[in-house]
Amino acid sequence: MNFASSNSIQTNMAQQTTVNQPLSLKQDQIFHGTIKQLYPNQMAEVQVGNQKLMAKLEVPLKLGDAHFFQVTATNPQTELKVVTGPMSQSMTSGQQISQLLDTMNLPKTNELQQVLSHFIKNQLPLAKEQLLAAEGWMKALPAGVDKNNALQALQRMVELKMPFTNTVFQALTQGIKTDGLSTNLANLAQLLANQPGGNETIKTNLRQQIELLAKPLNNETGGLLLARATQTLVDNSAPISSKLQALTILKEAGILPQNANLQNWQTVNLQANQQSINQSPATPLLKEAGQMLQQLAQTAPKHIKPMLDQVKGWINNDNLLSQTQKQQLQQLLGRFEQLPATRQAIEVLTNQVQQQLTSGYSESVTSRLFVQNDQGISAKDQLLSLIKPDSNLTLADQLLRNLVKVTADSPQPVMQSTLTQAEAQVQAAVDSRAMEQAIKTILKGLGVSYEATLANKAGDIQAITQQLKPQLLALLQDVQTPTVLKDTAEMVMARLNGMQLSSGENGHQHQLVMQLPLDFFGKKMDATLQWNGRMKEDGKIDANFARIMFYLDMESLQQTVIDMQVQNRVVTINVYNDIPHLDSLAESLKATLKTGLLEKEYTLSGLFIKPFGNQELKTDTKLSKQLEDQQGGVDIRV
Repeated sequence: MNFASSNSIQTNMAQQTTVNQPLSLKQDQIFHGTIKQLYPNQMAEVQVGNQKLMAKLEVPLKLGDAHFFQVTATNPQTELKVVTGPMSQSMTSGQQISQLLDTMNLPKTNELQQVLSHFIKNQLPLAKEQLLAAEGWMKALPAGVDKNNALQALQRMVELKMPFTNTVFQALTQGIKTDGLSTNLANLAQLLANQPGGNETIKTNLRQQIELLAKPLNNETGGLLLARATQTLVDNSAPISSKLQALTILKEAGILPQNANLQNWQTVNLQANQQSINQSPATPLLKEAGQMLQQLAQTAPKHIKPMLDQVKGWINNDNLLSQTQKQQLQQLLGRFEQLPATRQAIEVLTNQVQQQLTSGYSESVTSRLFVQNDQGISAKDQLLSLIKPDSNLTLADQLLRNLVKVTADSPQPVMQSTLTQAEAQVQAAVDSRAMEQAIKTILKGLGVSYEATLANKAGDIQAITQQLKPQLLALLQDVQTPTVLKDTAEMVMARLNGMQLSSGENGHQHQLVMQLPLDFFGKKMDATLQWNGRMKEDGKIDANFARIMFYLDMESLQQTVIDMQVQNRVVTINVYNDIPHLDSLAESLKATLKTGLLEKEYTLSGLFIKPFGNQELKTDTKLSKQLEDQQGGVDIRV
């Protein structure tokens, strides 16, 4: 299902992004125009829609007559040839199209007449070759693509001067769709697992990436498993068998090396990564706890006093630790300052600080899920950096996911029970921060803009290549890939490309389109966001005006469209859904929504629940504002 009842809304919003495009003509293009003024040397002013152009005519024409013209030259001036005779006002659109097709010696197929009718109505130029290409594409529209949306895609290709290719057309038509991405990915994953042939490494990597997208909060579950494993290892009263089990799991996940044991597991990675002892106190401390400890361990005794001052400040500024934990650490550092500074004393201090930080962050993981400090680092990230200091945030995410997989694959019932408890705790803690984290994880995992990231040389190149889009490209470029698998992969690729092509700027106006396949604890949904806003003179988004559309396809609420309009920071929200009495369920959430908007300095004007048959979605050119989603209620709380 493709939100058929809201297609008119999408059409209106698509038109907003192209209505102000300047007229641009190319050789051999054909368009409908009216002679407005005649000048010497067969020059004339021709009106095309709401725009005018100066051109030289091959033959003299009569003022006020309307014709179909063909561009014969654009340099040094535009030159036009008359394709059809004068179009009288009594001629119907069908008669005009029939005359044009006869003149151009083109077949009078339904598809060709539909394309011509749309382009005449919107006063757009089109070449004969483009007409024939468009006819072929319209005849072969894939299932679920509406003809009106396909015509809008053709219009956008011409107005935005995109390459007139089937690849671009398919991307735009798929980009308009507001559901089905989850199904596309599930079908692809099934084929990757069952379809023989092709490069098995590429297929395995791609399947694993799709699985990661389906579980965007798995790293949070992994953080809980890591915290519980470390708590077991530092618990003197825990049975040796439990300690060994926790140690084995961490080794299998790649967090601890194989030579780790119950005596050295906290220091084995730290010692392996220590460098020469020449750390200068002038060097700022790194934000990860593990790297900070390495800097402390590498400090020469003569520099230890200023380094300790930095460590104290680092601890005080960390909002992931409780006040009690901070006080204990400060007391530890204070006691050390009373002792002679020796190499051995610094080593002992480093180990003691690591033990207290490990204990503190493991407690913080279990009590403060989805909380990050000012640098965007969570307690689970800090805990992992203490155990494996050489891990970056990208590697940390992978290691935590590995920990979930290793635990899930463990034959030990206690491990299965631990995983179940961790998943339940994450599910119970889901809030707006969790939704934000999940959406960021999915967008990053899709790799929609990975080309721009590579071009700008931003981010971890190895991590970028693991994203969905570059792996799809690898599969499509492999000549061994079976046809059925390639066709399904191309459909997913078209959806990703469609997001990029449907997003862009038009003067001060800006459109952003995002499609997200969401899967939370077995609840699947497709979410599409279309944001239309304006840019200020400094190139930044004007947050005072926006039009934001959310197309949601959820298990319980099913098809839902949210139309959010912001005028001078006053927010009006219309929710369209055919489930009866939904307004009574939403009533209790209005106060929460109003408070949340006020915190962002927005005022809620009204929240209205309407059935799809009562659409009053009027286009608005004053357009921005970010939506904050909160999991809860029936499917999702806005």
